[in-house]
Amino acid sequence: MAHYVPPKQGRASQIVDVVLLMALTIGVLLLPGYLGLSGASRTVVPVENPTWESLGQNPTMVERWNALGFADAAAAHDFITARFDYSFTWTALIVMIVVVIGYFILLLRFSEQEYREVIREKFGEK
Repeated sequence: MAHYVPPKQGRASQIVDVVLLMALTIGVLLLPGYLGLSGASRTVVPVENPTWESLGQNPTMVERWNALGFADAAAAHDFITARFDYSFTWTALIVMIVVVIGYFILLLRFSEQEYREVIREKFGEK
């Protein structure tokens, strides 16, 4: 049985691969933030004349808010009363499911082609 020797890749190709993968990785991580797609939308519940007590904060919490630079309850009001909106649309959910399933099928197809190519290299044609 012949010993499998993988194909060699040149140094320039390796550098291009690394740069491309790094650019894609950084892009995938940062692009949603720049496009405003990351994080959930927030709604602030208004409270008239906010006090620490009306915002449900105990003395330890007040101390932590002060350490963060919020001198009074009015300054921290928007952060404390912010509620996240977890609503979604069915269309977006269906599109996401199709994208994930499509990616999975694509991954399986490419993996099968690569697997068959390696088997052909190792053992020859049928």
